[in-house]
Amino acid sequence: MPQFLLNSKFWFESFQNWQSEFLSVAAIIILSIFLRQWGSPESKPVDAPHAETGK
Repeated sequence: MPQFLLNSKFWFESFQNWQSEFLSVAAIIILSIFLRQWGSPESKPVDAPHAETGK
């Protein structure tokens, strides 16, 4: 086990795996925010009253 944990191939593959996971999660978050607000009646200015937006 210690030999496996000290192996450079293990760390290289682990970091590549983490990078891909973080990249995919960041893409999902950014796209969900962008697509949620793009042309949505739910997105409104913060100071807009409910009567003005219908919600």
